[in-house]
Amino acid sequence: MTEYLAVDGGTIAYEVAGSGPLIVLAHGMGDSRAAYREVIPPLVAAGHRVAAVDIRGCGESSVDWPAWSRTAVAGDLLAVIRHLGGPAVIVGHSISGGAATIAAAQEPSLVTGVVELAPFTRKQSIALADLKVKRFRQGMLRLLGAGLFGSVSQWLSYLDVAYPGAKPAGWSERVGRIESLLREPGRMKAMQGMGRSTPVDAGAQLGNVRCPVLVVMGTLDPDWADPHGEGAAIVDALPSGLGRLEMIEGAGHYPHDQFPDQVVSLVLGFLRTDAARA
Repeated sequence: MTEYLAVDGGTIAYEVAGSGPLIVLAHGMGDSRAAYREVIPPLVAAGHRVAAVDIRGCGESSVDWPAWSRTAVAGDLLAVIRHLGGPAVIVGHSISGGAATIAAAQEPSLVTGVVELAPFTRKQSIALADLKVKRFRQGMLRLLGAGLFGSVSQWLSYLDVAYPGAKPAGWSERVGRIESLLREPGRMKAMQGMGRSTPVDAGAQLGNVRCPVLVVMGTLDPDWADPHGEGAAIVDALPSGLGRLEMIEGAGHYPHDQFPDQVVSLVLGFLRTDAARA
């Protein structure tokens, strides 16, 4: 059942399942909490209370917001944690990975651990050598088309690259839901706003994080020419000993949707070891 929380600037939609230590799931731009549909049941079965959030402008959350930065998204996630009676572990995908970093740095008493899935958490730069990587070139061209022209079809074309290989079960229904949401008034503008934001605010907070961090990258993620290098750079920017990188072979930009069992296993292992020691 969808619940709603009024925060400064709008309303955040979320749903809660299970009981136990709190985990907050936050998706990437142009998506909704449905991205975690295969992850929620096993986390609940493992004894956790799981709150899946529609980040601002997405899913069932309100559309008109004054800002689209990772810092703004972090404020929304912290508001949800306070409302639900944290602390919590935040699992953040893509833009929400950067937001989770900021939330952990700003409110260490509310965030006991962070899992970043294919996160945009550092300032990005593109080298000429990167353009020689076909999947990176394909992904960037489609992302540019979606961002510059507000093209839903270009975004759907990007998703085809971002999910390399076999598509997950229920793929046509998932894509149909994404398309339907993005065609609602204001949703594509929200995605464009997020796309124009940069991860500089998140990168600036990496050194201020005090809780354990797990970074999960797919080996075939088209958003980076070198996904392992990006993940390792995030870990290196954290205080010594806090971060750990795990790679999922064959995954693109959505490891939690392509390989939910592997992601759940990594998250639960992180909760038992790294986060438990925090």
